[in-house]
Amino acid sequence: RILLQPREMAAEWPEIERASREKRRELVLQGPAVEQRLEQFDGTLPPALFSLSLLNYLEVSRCPTLRVLPAEVALLQQLHSLVLRRNGLQQLPVGLGGLRALRLLDLSGNRLRELPAELGELGELATLNLSGNLLQALAPELRRCAKLALLNVSSNELPAFPRGFFGPELALLSTIAASDNCIEELDPDVGLLPALKSLDMSNNRLSEIPAELADCLKLKEINFTGNKLKDKRLEKMVNGCQTKSVLDYLRVGGRGGSKGKGKLENSEKENVKEKERKKKREKKQKDSGDGEEDGVEEASKMLLRILHISENPAPLTVKVTPNIKEVRQYIVCTVVRGMNLKPGNALKRFLMAQTKLHEDICEKRTAATIATHDLRLIKGPLQYDAKPPNEFKITPLGRKEIKAKDLVRQLQLEAEEQRKQKKRPNISGLHKYLQLLDGKEYYPCLMDAENDVISFPPITNSEKTKIRKTTSDLFLEVTSSTSLQICKDVMDTLILKMAELNKFTLENKEEESISDSEADAVLELSGPTGHNNAEKEGSLQLTLEQVRVVDMEGCLKVVYPSKTDLNMGISYLTVIR
Repeated sequence: RILLQPREMAAEWPEIERASREKRRELVLQGPAVEQRLEQFDGTLPPALFSLSLLNYLEVSRCPTLRVLPAEVALLQQLHSLVLRRNGLQQLPVGLGGLRALRLLDLSGNRLRELPAELGELGELATLNLSGNLLQALAPELRRCAKLALLNVSSNELPAFPRGFFGPELALLSTIAASDNCIEELDPDVGLLPALKSLDMSNNRLSEIPAELADCLKLKEINFTGNKLKDKRLEKMVNGCQTKSVLDYLRVGGRGGSKGKGKLENSEKENVKEKERKKKREKKQKDSGDGEEDGVEEASKMLLRILHISENPAPLTVKVTPNIKEVRQYIVCTVVRGMNLKPGNALKRFLMAQTKLHEDICEKRTAATIATHDLRLIKGPLQYDAKPPNEFKITPLGRKEIKAKDLVRQLQLEAEEQRKQKKRPNISGLHKYLQLLDGKEYYPCLMDAENDVISFPPITNSEKTKIRKTTSDLFLEVTSSTSLQICKDVMDTLILKMAELNKFTLENKEEESISDSEADAVLELSGPTGHNNAEKEGSLQLTLEQVRVVDMEGCLKVVYPSKTDLNMGISYLTVIR
């Protein structure tokens, strides 16, 4: 085999040469073409890659030949996201801990058996995905990652979490996914995690669930299915996905004995009484709305009324195909009625708010993507699928119908032209999200009952369901390749922002109003958004309708909003369930 010199090797990697020339901040290397080059160079990434000092997003995926990550990766000090999924990595360099700006590290689907202790030096790390490896132990030093919010260690060979791993150091840890391991015991210290919202311990070897888990006051979702628990009553609750019942049972020390049972029944009775008292308070508040004092209080509060599926004569359903699992598997949807976007710049504020959410909580769409649609133009049921880019078409916002493959190519050419004209590496609008699709063999898409694609995350929506100034009822979707909880958190934040915007519109009388053409321009810049407006003016109430996401057999995957969603504890927001 002839080994090339570094300069010759770099010439074989046009993506790297282009990224260097254009001073790019994102680079994606993945797929068969990259794998072929790695085989040619003994599974070695070119040294030129690690001279791209401006990179803040690097992805090298689906390359089984890549077994070792060079120590030179530590030179990329500006990296915020490092995605190395579905390769053949067997070990990690110690220098990886030197990437002090790193916020997201995805090492899923490799062959890792151990982790360097130096990962504990990643002080900014918020998301760590280690799923689908061969790990038999976690580095205890990971608990020093004080900003860690999501930890995914599913599908490994872990017998346990390190002793003392859970503690106040991980004060921001909200999601733990540890399904399909060999874990025999869950440390009671898990109750010390104040931010924990989602815990998946399914398909392990647990025989008990620690009562201390009930101390996690923010816990919304737990999954312990596939474990043989000693307490059969608890196991039945677990298999029924009754999160609240499980936590109540643990809270009163239930272990199946009559004493615990009695306490649980008392607790359940008290919950029923509290619900009755709550309904009375709400009715009284509604009936006393004529009073001046009550009127002032009512006008200052935002209301979210949730319509349960059982109360909805025609609820929307989203079916998810198996194809989406390896592409962008998580989706959460809901319907919101009562938005008022007619006055002044209400629509513009709404669209710009979505853009800001994409930059912040969605981490520039690497964590999640928001899409909004005019509900009147939605024809259900919907289907969430993944298809080859040359096999489906979409009519993007402000454009003509086009194949997804051709759209991406068109946007790439526009981005190149944008760089030349501005003479700088930064690009604007939806062009800056193209790197999230580089090398993908399948693209995610949401289709309506007529098989028209209405959403192509993370890039754009369809003109078909576009929101206009006259829109008052919206269909919202949030998709992610990271976690279901991130989808729910983003949706919570979006709905709160919509309620705040509605309140602002009501309290600030505006005469000026933007035209639909101006609204379209904002939409095109903000990417996967929709268009909306309200016909019910003068009200602070939004009505949310639950939307079920099911698999192709009709089995429930998620419903939003559930009882555990929108529990934000905000004094000026009332949620009526």
